[in-house]
Amino acid sequence: MKYDKRGVSAEKKDVHEAIKNIDKGLYPNAFCKILPDYTTNDDDYAMLMHADTAGTKTSLAYLYWKETGDLSVWEGIVQDAVVMNLDDMACAGVFDNIVLSSTIGRNKNLISGDVIKTLIEGGQKLADKLADLGVRVHMAGGETADVGDIVRTIDVGFTAYARIKRDQVISINPQHGDVIVGLESCGQSTYEDTYNSGIGSNGLTFARHELLEKSYAKNYPESFDPHIDTDYVYTGKHKLTDKSKVEGMNIGQLLLSPTRTFMPLIAQVVRELGSGIHGIVHNTGGGQTKILHFVNDLHIIKDNLLDIPPIFQHIQEQSSVDWKEMFQVFNMGQRLEFYTSAENAAKILAISNAFNINAKVVGRVEKSKGKSLAIAHNGNKYNY
Repeated sequence: MKYDKRGVSAEKKDVHEAIKNIDKGLYPNAFCKILPDYTTNDDDYAMLMHADTAGTKTSLAYLYWKETGDLSVWEGIVQDAVVMNLDDMACAGVFDNIVLSSTIGRNKNLISGDVIKTLIEGGQKLADKLADLGVRVHMAGGETADVGDIVRTIDVGFTAYARIKRDQVISINPQHGDVIVGLESCGQSTYEDTYNSGIGSNGLTFARHELLEKSYAKNYPESFDPHIDTDYVYTGKHKLTDKSKVEGMNIGQLLLSPTRTFMPLIAQVVRELGSGIHGIVHNTGGGQTKILHFVNDLHIIKDNLLDIPPIFQHIQEQSSVDWKEMFQVFNMGQRLEFYTSAENAAKILAISNAFNINAKVVGRVEKSKGKSLAIAHNGNKYNY
């Protein structure tokens, strides 16, 4: 896979091998690790601590900022890092009263104080916006370190903490006969100000190098790993400011669309359907194959996927990478999935529509010996 050639992995085999013997918490099939509530020792409650970053999307933000002077891209990076935590936690049943602590490591010789100020203020601005959506997050400070010996440009991450009643924890337990409701990650929801490309915060190493032209390697050598074979460094045709397939947005803006949170929508679905939800999956690392980490003896079939958004069409057309790899690296415009009965699917579609988020039944679950996934697209079938 080209993804591996660039020093990253969609499957994270090394990570999964390293943690395979680690205790998986109170609910092994929850999307996040759930622990006893050690702070109160209350057996009715559990606790969840989660950490994530904006990944190499920060390198894209760095390029765009250097080329255009636009500091606002860093606010988007804060949203990326926060939402990658929040939506994972929502899949496990957490929707409110979340404490966040930031960890920012920068190369001070390249990243100015204005960027740090924008990141920190952007965190509070995002918290205020989430509160308007009924999601209370509390900023608990954090660590900002000058670590140029380690970080080439900047790394932005958050650690999140919340308590949850044990009877509200959601485990992923799809049933034979369930349908899969996919939610679109692109478009403009009722709580977004502009069009969202849907790319989220996964696969940006691949996207950046496939779309952007070689001049970025010469002008910004600090923006990529020097150990990558030069044949895989900035191999595309575009500048960040080139027009895209979306009117009014350039390539850089599509790549840097802040990761949309689905938390308000998930909360409403769970309030209305409760135990009728047999699993919620956030299609991050591993893209459309993420579900395979949570099932056994089931065959997952996705044969009615949502339309592929323009950003992923851009990437595939320019790179000519096989669609099978595309579905492993990217969410492909479907970043969230509900596993439930056909009867409940209609209710999820109605709730999603109220948020102006496109959704539909994209597949189904069948019994199997072992676990497997089949994706159908444009008359082709891809097996995982």
